[in-house]
Amino acid sequence: MQTLVAAAGILALAPLAEAAEEASKPAVTAIQHAPNGTTLTLRAKHAPYPHAGGAYDDPTVFVFVPASYRLPSSKRVDVVVHYHGHNTTAAKALGTHALREQLVESKQNAILVVPQGPVLAADGDFGKLMAKRGVARLLAEVLKLAAGAKASKELGDATLAKADGVGRVIASAHSGGYRAAAAAVQRGGVDLREVYLFDALYGEVATFADFASAGSDVKHKLVSYAVAGVPLANGAKLASILEARGLEPIVEKADRRVSREELVRGRALFLLGKATHATATYEERALRDCMLASCFVGSGTKAWHAKKHERR
Repeated sequence: MQTLVAAAGILALAPLAEAAEEASKPAVTAIQHAPNGTTLTLRAKHAPYPHAGGAYDDPTVFVFVPASYRLPSSKRVDVVVHYHGHNTTAAKALGTHALREQLVESKQNAILVVPQGPVLAADGDFGKLMAKRGVARLLAEVLKLAAGAKASKELGDATLAKADGVGRVIASAHSGGYRAAAAAVQRGGVDLREVYLFDALYGEVATFADFASAGSDVKHKLVSYAVAGVPLANGAKLASILEARGLEPIVEKADRRVSREELVRGRALFLLGKATHATATYEERALRDCMLASCFVGSGTKAWHAKKHERR
């Protein structure tokens, strides 16, 4: 009799276990349309969290595909990955920092990926993305989910259905997100071309120095936008290191703004921000300008590039 009761209990729990397993599977959990593009909310296996030993369990990754996006002939998808800072969430950063709007304004044919790191915490550990090839695994999964039937139907002409892998990658970080950007440089496993640090150069100076000075065949670019304090001081330190290695860092002064041409051609740029720490990414449209000057070279940026002598 006890055996029958136990068996009945197991059978009763089976649907609950199946439901829990289904709820944890990678999936597109929400789709938001706007005139400028489509935002996919993903539950991703290779998201930063959950992660062994980590205190967070939110597997959310946001993916924004501009309405103007068209898969290039190479079928490789260029990606901007943004790492949010301390005491916030990916959703808040996506909205408050106008990340989608700035990508659209840059007219680049790329998608934006914003993974959820530590939730509302003074912590820069992005879990699984800190591991070897962590970024590569996440972006491969992002493309798989975004190329699926559910997302493709919603993306229309901007579909990623025939994508054949990740192309060039740009890492953008605000504040404490610099640690994840440094991990992407060291072991992300992707074709990382450019790194933008928005009042974020709190450490990893040697890592970013190596990134900027490496790449004889492929140009790397590092942009540090600093307002004051540690990021500004570390920027001066990093510029000196690069100068000693034979590079020509471009250091913006209060009385002389960097030109568009310098922003395009420079390998290491240290911008003096007029924003605050909290608004460093968006108040001056700094992310947009970095992307306008990026290796992506969007088809709609001709007018911006034509005024190369104008200040940013």
